[in-house]
Amino acid sequence: MRPFEEIESLATEKKGGAAQLAALLGGHNLPKSEAELEQIGDDRWLAMFTKCVFQAGFSWKVIDQKWPGFEEAFEGFDVARLAFLPDEAFEALLKDTRIVRNGAKIKTVQHNAIFLKELAAEHGSASKFFAHYPVDDQIGLMEFLKKRGSRLGGNTGQLALRFMGKESFILSGDVVNALIRENVVENDRLSKKNLKAIQVAFNDWKATSGRTLNEISRILAFSVGTGR
Repeated sequence: MRPFEEIESLATEKKGGAAQLAALLGGHNLPKSEAELEQIGDDRWLAMFTKCVFQAGFSWKVIDQKWPGFEEAFEGFDVARLAFLPDEAFEALLKDTRIVRNGAKIKTVQHNAIFLKELAAEHGSASKFFAHYPVDDQIGLMEFLKKRGSRLGGNTGQLALRFMGKESFILSGDVVNALIRENVVENDRLSKKNLKAIQVAFNDWKATSGRTLNEISRILAFSVGTGR
């Protein structure tokens, strides 16, 4: 595993110079502070979880275009209300043309509302939990989302964290390929062994480079391909 400055040099060369790389990194889903994350309503976490679940394996453009309809159909993603979604309300959503009528994905809204409601009971709010979860254990947070949430494993949970402003990395194909190139992992299997090695590498690069996990993730991707 080489020093991160060498990887950044690769990305700089691929993107046509330091100014171009800085422009690509600047303003793109920058991490929020713990205080800023704490102020986010739990309804916004439910909305983002829902958006990422529906975008998975589907056209992001379509979901973006229909999103105002999602906000209306799910009444602003009120966590307490949706945690107790009655059967008749679920049946109505299956026929609601304002949203994508995928029953399994619609059901995740209730499941994730229950998940967030439980976090709020345990920590004061779900936002406080996410705000204070240590960034040096993102792998643990990913596993937590997969275990306690509904369809929040893999890139879905990672994207939700990034879009909400939690400092994070995304294990896209380009990032994983860069990690293989750097001998962090031998293959693209996200086994427990590989995930542990990935977390160690990101923590090391963060400590030595002064970059956020967001920047490290995107620079790794830029050093291979388009980047995230």
